[in-house]
Amino acid sequence: MAALRRTKPGAPTAPQGTKLSFGRRSRVRLDAITDALAPAALRTRTEGWKRATGVTVYGVVAFSGFVVVWLLAKIVAGTAMYLFAYGLLMLFVICFFLAPRNLKLSGERAGLFPRAHEGDRLEVEVTLEARRGVSTFVLEERVPERLGQPVRVPITRLSSGQKLTHRYSVRCTRRGVYEIGPLVAVKSDPLGLTQRETLIAEPFELLVHPRIEIVSDRPLTRQFEDPPIRPPVSKPWPSGLEFYGMREYTPGDDLRRIVWRASARTGKIMVREAEQGITDKITIILDTDRGSHSRDAEGLSESFEAGVRAAASLAVRHLREGYEVKIETNGGPLTRSMRGAQQQLPLLDAFAKVDMGREPLGTVISRLLGNAQRDAHNVLITPNLGQREAAQLKLLLNKGISILVVALLWDDENAETPGLAAAMGCQVASLHPGGDLASALFRNIGAGNRI
Repeated sequence: MAALRRTKPGAPTAPQGTKLSFGRRSRVRLDAITDALAPAALRTRTEGWKRATGVTVYGVVAFSGFVVVWLLAKIVAGTAMYLFAYGLLMLFVICFFLAPRNLKLSGERAGLFPRAHEGDRLEVEVTLEARRGVSTFVLEERVPERLGQPVRVPITRLSSGQKLTHRYSVRCTRRGVYEIGPLVAVKSDPLGLTQRETLIAEPFELLVHPRIEIVSDRPLTRQFEDPPIRPPVSKPWPSGLEFYGMREYTPGDDLRRIVWRASARTGKIMVREAEQGITDKITIILDTDRGSHSRDAEGLSESFEAGVRAAASLAVRHLREGYEVKIETNGGPLTRSMRGAQQQLPLLDAFAKVDMGREPLGTVISRLLGNAQRDAHNVLITPNLGQREAAQLKLLLNKGISILVVALLWDDENAETPGLAAAMGCQVASLHPGGDLASALFRNIGAGNRI
């Protein structure tokens, strides 16, 4: 009987039915260490610890000095060093209790909205009112680095009932989910060893949607007849795969397409061959494997952001045209099937939240092989198409499923992706750094509109 293994909650696991190689396991561990030691992650943990304890960096230095001097005094048995060590400790304790507990302040912020787009600029206004006279404190609003600089306004004195207004800007340079705030008033002891915060306004969650590029027509479906106004219920849409002919069976063909009468007559296993017809469904597959995308020192990936913008642009275009759109990622479906322009908001919310993972591209292709919609067009957005993934795509193509590959060419390692995809019979559009999707579609497959 096989032994059962216990997995720690939150630990990365391999997709069901797959086994991570030694090299991939090493990369997973290295990614986890890199994320933990990233400057942004270290700053976040430091700020969280400071808020929880109320001890500043100077306070940590003072307490560390006490520990070092006390150890030295214990080693050399010096009375003077003991006195100095306990003097540092007493100073730290006195400053901790001298820090004020709560300031009589109230306030609010205006100008923030739950959603914004890449490139938007938000003008925020903060209003503060003193319910009792206070002096010498700092008004702080924590702003993520990608949105701007943290707000720090030193205030010498506010009389009872006096109001203060401060304005600052938030620049939405990159899509994502951000937390602005909390808005706090910070007052420290005279030596700056400890500090206390008074909450003025709760943290605010901001969703920044990816930038939508203009695509003038549907790149994948342009070669087929444009769907007219939806027909009545008595005459629904065609299934998407119309009968074309028969051919000999090849490995990977759907066994349900075998024509047994023709097979018995010819002595060979024959299958029905179909061609893609009119369909109103599209599946967009976004490769989220962090090992395939470019990454800078901060862990940000320009190739992944370009892929998200391309996926969002194509999805929004097809929603406006009345198509049923579904988004798939390596880790699972990003959205359920959506239809109608009113679904743009939840769709863009999902794209604002999507992030890279450690699941390989083959995971999502295997999932599509198991339950692919044969009446749906497919768009694959990836920076790297390996031989294994190409073989899986070939099985999809053999089923008569149309595939457009948007290749994100960010370095020389994935330069062969367009040629590999084209050799299998996929439509291919190559997206280069600094390029736009519409031009790539126009240049490579004749769809879109150069802007």
